[in-house]
Amino acid sequence: MPTTEPETLSPTLTLAFELLSRPSVTPDDEGCQALMIERLQALGFTIEQLPFGDVKNFWAVRGHHGPVVAFAGHTDVVPSGPYINWQYPPFEPCIDEEGMLCGRGAADMKGSLASMLTAVERFVTKHPDHDGRIAFLITSDEEGPAVDGTRAVVEHLRERNERLDYCIVGEPSSTERLGDMIKNGRRGSLGATLHVKGVQGHVAYPHLARNPIHQAMPALDALVNEHWDAGNDFFPATSFQISNLRAGTGATNVIPGDVEVVFNFRFSTEVTADELKARTEAILAHHGLAYQIDWTLNGEPFLTAEGELVDAVIKGVEAVTGKRPALSTSGGTSDGRFIATLGAQVVELGPLNDTIHKVNERVRASDLDDLSRIYEATLQALLLSGEVNV
Repeated sequence: MPTTEPETLSPTLTLAFELLSRPSVTPDDEGCQALMIERLQALGFTIEQLPFGDVKNFWAVRGHHGPVVAFAGHTDVVPSGPYINWQYPPFEPCIDEEGMLCGRGAADMKGSLASMLTAVERFVTKHPDHDGRIAFLITSDEEGPAVDGTRAVVEHLRERNERLDYCIVGEPSSTERLGDMIKNGRRGSLGATLHVKGVQGHVAYPHLARNPIHQAMPALDALVNEHWDAGNDFFPATSFQISNLRAGTGATNVIPGDVEVVFNFRFSTEVTADELKARTEAILAHHGLAYQIDWTLNGEPFLTAEGELVDAVIKGVEAVTGKRPALSTSGGTSDGRFIATLGAQVVELGPLNDTIHKVNERVRASDLDDLSRIYEATLQALLLSGEVNV
């Protein structure tokens, strides 16, 4: 029978149960942050609640001097979809017979939040007068528009010149086993909506119309086959992908007057967003299109090369798992793209990501206890002169 009562579990899993039982579908928080704040206040953290729009955020700090080590994460989750499709109800957490903690947010990323908090509780209890400052940056708007969440908090911190040296984002970075991969950067994301204008008409009289689909195809083919860059030692080559294509009235005998194309670049540090815009618009102009294009920069690429934070996280992973993690910049975007603009070293480390956003999301329960130990070991490496003992 699945375990549904957390009383006999570790502090990390007990807290994970409490967080997972709250249906905090973005941007709702459902009391998750209040639960975390209560425990952080008990450790002597100063709490600053920072609501923006409908989004709850908080910034918590403990300590008075030295480097700032922040844990960042989000309490919101993606919708579960119909409960009937789940083996266990998505907001009634349990540990199944195979030792998997099941529930929406188990991997992305309430499990990480529980591991962070218990790691800090142990560290502060053992080292109440630690050097440096420990911080939490928590939002309920990572899975949604990501406008009033971490992005807004970062701008608030920037305005008052808040120091932030190191940040660990608890996104699920692992692939085959806990800690096998650390994200030490992410590609940038540049999106666009392109409208190509034509002249609507009857398909039998094409000389009296101008088909924007026909006109757009050669330009789109050129964009698809353009060599944007070759990448570098840290990033793969920039990619261009069309995600949506809309045109037509639904009738078979009408040439449409407009075609809408939605596309996205995931780009490396070898090219800038402005360069991508200019090269794209040059290709469109070369093909003689009448067009309008609207750009959205979702995030610049960021990279934390080897340094104090990367070294500390590697040391923490090795201390707990006995294996050295790989560094990677693969995958989508994360809130790390906003935090990096403060000049902080940023890495992402969390549980396995194979079930995130899926039905029956789950993570090995024992991995969360080990993840908590990795976070604690990382704090030790950064704030205790490199000493690691977990």
